[in-house]
Amino acid sequence: MFPDGTNNTMSSVADDILARADWLRSAAVQAVFSAIEQDGDEARVVGGAIRNTLLGHPVPDVDIATTALPQDVMKRARDAGLKAIGTGLDHGTVTVVSRGFPYEVTTLREDVETFGRQARVVFGRNWVRDAERRDFTMNALYADRQGRLYDPLAGLEDCLAGRVRFIGDPDARIREDYLRILRFFRIFAAYGEGDMDAEGLGACLRQREGLRQLSAERIGHEMRRLLRARRAAPALRLMNDCGLLEIATGGLARIEDFNALRGLDDLAPETRDPELALVVLAGFVHEDLERVCDRLRLSNAEGKRMKTAWAVMKRLKNPVDPPSAASLLYDFGRQGAIDGLLAVWAGLRARKTADDDRFGVLLSDLRIEAVPEFPLKGADLIASGHPSGPELGSFLKYLEEEWRESGFSLSKQELMARYTR
Repeated sequence: MFPDGTNNTMSSVADDILARADWLRSAAVQAVFSAIEQDGDEARVVGGAIRNTLLGHPVPDVDIATTALPQDVMKRARDAGLKAIGTGLDHGTVTVVSRGFPYEVTTLREDVETFGRQARVVFGRNWVRDAERRDFTMNALYADRQGRLYDPLAGLEDCLAGRVRFIGDPDARIREDYLRILRFFRIFAAYGEGDMDAEGLGACLRQREGLRQLSAERIGHEMRRLLRARRAAPALRLMNDCGLLEIATGGLARIEDFNALRGLDDLAPETRDPELALVVLAGFVHEDLERVCDRLRLSNAEGKRMKTAWAVMKRLKNPVDPPSAASLLYDFGRQGAIDGLLAVWAGLRARKTADDDRFGVLLSDLRIEAVPEFPLKGADLIASGHPSGPELGSFLKYLEEEWRESGFSLSKQELMARYTR
């Protein structure tokens, strides 16, 4: 089973871990195996599900590789009462839905000629050739329906040690798809331990101009995932040192501020949100937010969250009139207020001038205090005899300011009393 020399004890432990994995023992995935494995065809789970299970990470999705041709996968799945969708038939991929869960099933492939991402491939039955097409050794791991590991490229040891290494020649792997530069750093940030692989890092540096050929959508998708990862801070520092981060984001980076933000991980889960991370990392001036949104093709909602955090930062940096938790909540909402606070806190921590106790209290207040809600509406004034029109809005604004100055404490009745006197 392991002719490549993989440590037998290590592989035995891996077999045991995989065999006990809930996702592999589930009726849903076993039904997919039963449908595909006919007429001598084999199927094995591949890649992320194996890696994550062995490292103790959640398994968000399960990909399956098979010797069966795509049209056979479609027919067999439907004959078994499963839904089959030809999501990528040209590339050999069929999405099989079993008990409500989607599984990407892809026929084994091997390169015939290579033209970057346009490599001409053929379907095959050789598991080693299929593994050689993949990016990193820790992703070239397979397991059958019983959980028995197949490790054709000796990636198990790398996986368990947190070593992220390209398969074969790193330069060649990257030239096949320059997104693998970002994937190298993202996989390292999520699963890596110790130092980054020097050979892979050198290849990323040599091939960095290839990043400029990638679409904004692909860069944005990969950067979001990288920013969420456990070791994003050291990964981004290396990217910045190699000149890769400036290409990816289109501008300079505040690495120390980002590192300080991630130093607050234990206090606030928001520190791993890409929108906040990008404000801290790339927000030197307000115009930088537009640049980053465009460069990474962020959604309108993501851009709005970044701009709200920026506005809160400006408010908090005003030493003359420091805002209360209630005023921040009223003006910016809970998420915006917390984002802005964390961004300012990180910046001051990076400069070793943060009052952690004060910021900690304010963060707690922002989490537990109710968002103030102005108790009066124009209809209330009209019902009391105030004529509608422009003056109504002005007077309502005046009463709102009175309410704010009271610390948001004046009730509807007290505000109405001010109107009637």
